[in-house]
Amino acid sequence: MTWSTRQLAELADTTVKTVRHYHKLGLLEEPERAPSGYKRYDVRHLVRLMGIRRLTDLGVPLSDIPTVAAADARSKEILRTLDAELAANIERQQHMRRQLAAILEDGASLGLPAGFGAAAATLPQAQQDLLVASSSVLTPTAMSFIRDQYTRPRDKMDEEFEHLPADAPEDVRRRLAAHLAATVRAQRADRTALTDLDAASRRNGKLARSVVTQSVVAFYNEAQLDVVRLLHGLLQKEEAERGGTGETLRASNSASPDHSRHSLRRASP
Repeated sequence: MTWSTRQLAELADTTVKTVRHYHKLGLLEEPERAPSGYKRYDVRHLVRLMGIRRLTDLGVPLSDIPTVAAADARSKEILRTLDAELAANIERQQHMRRQLAAILEDGASLGLPAGFGAAAATLPQAQQDLLVASSSVLTPTAMSFIRDQYTRPRDKMDEEFEHLPADAPEDVRRRLAAHLAATVRAQRADRTALTDLDAASRRNGKLARSVVTQSVVAFYNEAQLDVVRLLHGLLQKEEAERGGTGETLRASNSASPDHSRHSLRRASP
């Protein structure tokens, strides 16, 4: 007894279109035809078709099926490569599920880089946008440093800066700049700050600085920008008084966040 194309497709849980496609690619041998012109498939065609379906279900590309089916020297190499790709896809999907769990269960924000939790989700939108832009140039280690800052108790002046109105008076701006400068000095002393944008970036220095500069200008209001300028001015002055090399000066002029968690959290990175 032989079968028609439709019957063969049903037996293999596939479609007539797929069977014809396999014929076209040379994966499935054309059967003999009856005097009426209809194809007549037998059990050998069914076994071959089932084998092709099994390999495609495993993810083997159609172009590699002849090699794998022949079990020649390259077949194991193809299967190992496929296995490695599947393992990478599983890890990617598990990572995606962890991120979704954080969003659904922990209140993390879709508007933040991966890994930033509910604490950072309370930031103003401009601050969140700044973190997202920073993640395009900073290394995972640098982003991890910034993320760790949000797990610690929040400084009231941090929040004051984050919500600083554009028309904040001069004395408030100077007070914030002085406070941030003191924090920079403390973090430099215990070496907890990221001090080199080039080292902290996964892009070239010029590109990283352009992202940082544009982010600060785009996402800070006039008063916040003034605080950053005042902060950099204080640090430049201290550097000059110590007879420094001018590295801080250059970084400050490029709006680089090379100063402490405040520079990292605000001047992004």
